[in-house]
Amino acid sequence: MIHSKDFVDWLEAFGVDFYAGVPDSLLKPVCFYLADHAGDKHVVAANEGGAVALACGSHLATGKVPLVYLQNSGQGNTINPLLSLADRDVYGIPLLLLIGWRGEPGTKDEPQHVKQGNVTVNLLDAIDIPHRVLAREPEAARRCVAELLGIAAAESRPVALLVRTETFESYTPTVQATRNFEMTREDAIEAVVAALGETDAIVSTTGKLSRELYECRDRAGQGHQREFLTVGSMGHASQIAMGIALSRPERQVYCLDGDGAMLMHMGSAAIVGATGVPNFKHVIFNNGVHDSVGGMPTAGLKVSFTEIVKACGYTEAWRVERRDDLVETVAQLRSAKGPALLEIMIKKGARPDLGRPKTSPIENKTAFTEFLRRD
Repeated sequence: MIHSKDFVDWLEAFGVDFYAGVPDSLLKPVCFYLADHAGDKHVVAANEGGAVALACGSHLATGKVPLVYLQNSGQGNTINPLLSLADRDVYGIPLLLLIGWRGEPGTKDEPQHVKQGNVTVNLLDAIDIPHRVLAREPEAARRCVAELLGIAAAESRPVALLVRTETFESYTPTVQATRNFEMTREDAIEAVVAALGETDAIVSTTGKLSRELYECRDRAGQGHQREFLTVGSMGHASQIAMGIALSRPERQVYCLDGDGAMLMHMGSAAIVGATGVPNFKHVIFNNGVHDSVGGMPTAGLKVSFTEIVKACGYTEAWRVERRDDLVETVAQLRSAKGPALLEIMIKKGARPDLGRPKTSPIENKTAFTEFLRRD
């Protein structure tokens, strides 16, 4: 296995000194090492396409090859800037992509990762990006990095390193300052769900939030037909919910979102606000980190989501930090004309024994659509 310090030292020896990306569980040691040691040469981007653009800007200013890190589920977000900006037939910008290979063929993973894992290499081939699998043995890995960086620099093009599970040694990050809010995400989910009506529909964002919602329903002895668990498509839950709200105006539709997901495609708030969907209710659980992939920080605690959505046209927006205020504010959200938003400040982290949904995505979709189509 590879030590993150050694890996970053190799990169720096080859002239790489700018890093941007969206965190991934397979790359967690490297992500945290960069957060501790790279200073303002490291940016946790809102989405993977933005990370490519940041890296391109760095290259234009310095002439050096930057690194972009991502989970393979984010490849889709990179395709436009890779093809229309960095490609050697357009601006010819050399980049090193470091891609966590979730769902690698032959490994067990969640459904959305299995599909993505099966097409990861084909996508790189289709967009003409030379690639290698990063070896787990250090000297072979160093040679692999050197080879790809040589291609990137000589041919002015993006290249990619695919990272399998257990490639990097674990790394313990420096303790990062964080707000110690009162509620856990699970506490807040239970309070919100308990206040909703029998006909209200929920769209929950990807990651631990959907897993906690599933277990919340199990503990309450309820079914799962009233919620759509968005197991992938990070950042798109609000637009799924908006589409439902427009099509079923007699129902209240709640998007349960995370701060990282909201930031990833924050332009969606402008579309919600401009459309003025009265039955759309947006709930953001904000802990300021990418919880599902290790806890790397987001910009969630440095921006005001309530002010942003009000500027986008939401009718109401509240921010809650205390459990005692939550039930009353959820009731206000439910009675308000939408689009309206409730931001709930929560602790980072989740239970170590948190399970995963026992139903498949197809089963979830079938039950949810039957629920939505009932009179």
